[in-house]
Amino acid sequence: MMTVDEILDQPELSRADMIRLLSISDDHEQKALIRKAYSVKTKTVGQKVYLRGLIEFSNLCRKNCFYCGIRNDNHKINRYSLSEDEIYRITAYAIQQRFTGIVLQSGEQNSPAFTKQLASLIAHIKKMANPPLRITLSVGEQSYETYQEWFNAGAERYLLRIETANESLYHKIHPDNAVHSFQNRLQCLENLQKIGFQTGTGVMIGLPFQTINDLADDLLFFKNRNMDMIGMGPYLVHSDTPFARFSASLLPSGERFRLSLRMIALLRIIMPDINIVATTALQTIDPTGRESGLLAGANVLMPNLTPITYRDNYLLYDNKPGSKEEELSDEFDSKLQQIGEKIEYNNYGDSIHFTKRNSHDCISCDNN
Repeated sequence: MMTVDEILDQPELSRADMIRLLSISDDHEQKALIRKAYSVKTKTVGQKVYLRGLIEFSNLCRKNCFYCGIRNDNHKINRYSLSEDEIYRITAYAIQQRFTGIVLQSGEQNSPAFTKQLASLIAHIKKMANPPLRITLSVGEQSYETYQEWFNAGAERYLLRIETANESLYHKIHPDNAVHSFQNRLQCLENLQKIGFQTGTGVMIGLPFQTINDLADDLLFFKNRNMDMIGMGPYLVHSDTPFARFSASLLPSGERFRLSLRMIALLRIIMPDINIVATTALQTIDPTGRESGLLAGANVLMPNLTPITYRDNYLLYDNKPGSKEEELSDEFDSKLQQIGEKIEYNNYGDSIHFTKRNSHDCISCDNN
């Protein structure tokens, strides 16, 4: 059997290699994997971090995902939607903090009024800064026409997590109905790429019923689907969800954390030029979790700019950090300097993979 170092020296990793690396239990082997990933990151995207200001503008959601704290059937939370003026004030603060992009995130809503309102918000935000902010949307499954309208209004990026690439597992973590269709989610990802979005997805790590083989297949899904950006982190329990009953059977939180770092590291190795988010879920388990994510290969942070008065009502999982604190770019500067990373304030941080993919598509079009 090859050692971890021998596996990592190969020009390409097989599925079996990924399963072996994801199964690491030895601390020295874990460190070797993370060192390799950080070396790849340094060579491809540099020791640079890009900030995206996160605005959780509504917790209204039509979905009933079994793991999620803002699921439609959770009646223990107060529902809210920020006003346009509140969103514009937060955006102005993001500009003041030298962010080059924001993320507009909400529960999933589907209506002509929601489509129109968000298109109007996007168009207005694009005019608020010069150069204009990059806008990422994370608002769930929508029609092709809706995605096109938001793209035309000025949104450039879209994050739609697949949650798991295993269709059987997907059906275990969602209700079995048309509103929670695995095939529709796949189609939405295809539509987003076709329209021209920088397209992101992601999974939860350590879900009930999930195996190491599933996680290896998730990594292959990202690669085979040509994703531009990935956000993934440890699965964390929300006590007011159906999945809370599985809490005792989960991997210990420390192992979910270590496994998440291995997933990030492997993803950086097999997709060197994509953008990878160091998620807040990492910080929930370890106070320096996001920094650990960056050292494992991530290069994007999404500080939460949602007004503090609303944050406790946008808890996807219990004990989400930052519900009472402002996150300032100066504080990130100080933390990241300590680990040798630097925030890129004057750079959009577009996915290099996306730029290459688009360039290749254009060449292919010219040759046809």
